[in-house]
Amino acid sequence: MSWKECDRVSERLDFVVMASVSGANISILCERFGIARKTGYKWLARYRESGVAGLVDRSRAPRSFRLPTPQDVERAVLKVRDAHPAWGGRKIRARMRHLNQSNVPAASTITQILRRHGRLSEETAVATKPYVRFERSKPNELWQIDFKGEFRMSNRRNCYPLTLLDDHSRFAVGLVACAGTTVDETQTALIPIFRKYGVPQAIYADNGPPFGAMHSPGRHTRLTAWLMRQGIRVIHGTPHYPQGRGKEERFHRTLKLELLQDRHFDDLDHSQRQFDPWRQMYNHERPHESLEMNVPASRYRPSPRGFSERTKPFEYPDRCEVRRTNQVGRFKFRGRLWTAGGAFARDSVGLSPTDEDGLWMVSYCHFSIGLLDINSESNRLKPIPPPETLENKTPTK
Repeated sequence: MSWKECDRVSERLDFVVMASVSGANISILCERFGIARKTGYKWLARYRESGVAGLVDRSRAPRSFRLPTPQDVERAVLKVRDAHPAWGGRKIRARMRHLNQSNVPAASTITQILRRHGRLSEETAVATKPYVRFERSKPNELWQIDFKGEFRMSNRRNCYPLTLLDDHSRFAVGLVACAGTTVDETQTALIPIFRKYGVPQAIYADNGPPFGAMHSPGRHTRLTAWLMRQGIRVIHGTPHYPQGRGKEERFHRTLKLELLQDRHFDDLDHSQRQFDPWRQMYNHERPHESLEMNVPASRYRPSPRGFSERTKPFEYPDRCEVRRTNQVGRFKFRGRLWTAGGAFARDSVGLSPTDEDGLWMVSYCHFSIGLLDINSESNRLKPIPPPETLENKTPTK
């Protein structure tokens, strides 16, 4: 409640005089005068400091006035925004600082400038919400791969953008306009990327084609077998758990918002000509919030592991029993026919005994692909729980 409209100063003087008496009950006095205890103590403090003069209402006008943002600074803000319509205040501020512009305003001020000039939209606000992410400690420890949803081109055919992102730096190592998502098309798209940046230690992919096959032991496909021959460990995400691919999902949203949305592409060549400069901007100009507003290129280095144009047949250790698979990925062992999967057709696998009786580890190149149980009635390999998945790592902002 507020003070009564009668003589405010007299009312306040009555209150502070009675409240100053030794043993006065401040709470009861405040209740009787119809004010909050916080207000009562405020007037007591002002009275003790300035006497009756302290009981007069003070001006509520601000003691200092913020000068309006100079027009040239606002124009600079809007110039960056027009070049990158999906960027918010923090990214624009970081970009202006990277360009060594003077008088760069605070991110909140930039947001107000954008709002004042009608540059903010609900979709942009949603797109800039923070995500909880997982992060590897070094570049090329892990790349994430996926296909962005296809879109229709002017020639009435679909384009399937293949995206490849370094987990540590968020550097987009690949953005390729593909005509389809087959194993051969994907492999053809990956080779130039591997030649330029080298190969990572591991690749994280989903369970859909061409990266995964739910019916196959270990979910492997011909594409993942080819990656394994390059010494790349393939990690498949947990089904129905897209959070593990959070950086790829976020990259896809940015790609749609900043490049694909409301634009037309004639054909694959035209699409690629649009993809390349946008990827360059994303890697070298666009500040990334999870990188403390630095650009991905500032944290990325090419992999020291080069791409092998021709892989040599893998030599398994002496402890392994080597078996050759047939045209559908089956092999004979201990008088039975076992299924490794079509991904490993007409190739060799290695079998090594485990500590458990009758249980054998089946490997392809350097990587375990399944468990063979002699005592099982099934001739299919049992999947191996991955020792480490993204979902088990500690999340970082």
